[in-house]
Amino acid sequence: MNLPNKLTTIRLLSVPLFIIVYLIPYQSLGIEIPVFDVLSTSLSLLDIILFLIFALSALTDYLDGYIARKQHLITTFGKFIDPIADKLIVNTTLLLLASTHDIHIIIPIIMISRDIIVDAIRLVASQKNVVLAASYLGKAKTMTQMLAICLLLLNNIVFAGLHIPMDQIMIWLATLISFVSGVDYFMKNRQYIMESM
Repeated sequence: MNLPNKLTTIRLLSVPLFIIVYLIPYQSLGIEIPVFDVLSTSLSLLDIILFLIFALSALTDYLDGYIARKQHLITTFGKFIDPIADKLIVNTTLLLLASTHDIHIIIPIIMISRDIIVDAIRLVASQKNVVLAASYLGKAKTMTQMLAICLLLLNNIVFAGLHIPMDQIMIWLATLISFVSGVDYFMKNRQYIMESM
């Protein structure tokens, strides 16, 4: 297994770790989590750990793609598992944030629905030997998603002191971009669906 695929595997393994750390009933177990005041925001040690797991996962996403392209280490396994690992960590985090009412449940519903539609179109296109590249809107969606999730995990750090709900603004912006990019992707590539009907 080459280095990019190892990094992708680490990202996959970070998903169950994130879930376990997020869902452990610390209070019920009598575990007291230290809380720190950072830049006008209260951050618990748990918040910091969850952010680090997510941030390291996002970093491996960038690194595995960069190394695979630069060193010509692109493999069929990598092409298959990399987008799955990306979606698992992001969508898992969004669902967990929705479960604790940090974000509205409609946010992960829209984002996951968009991903399913885009993946379905790509699958149909691949059967016709057509590779559909990611759009600029898709890349903008990923960037705003990552920034929003980091802000949410860090309790809107910096902006909380300014009384600006930037974490919520960013996650709703990411949701809007996700929706628009999904519609755009469908409209541009709908012929592959129509041809298979």
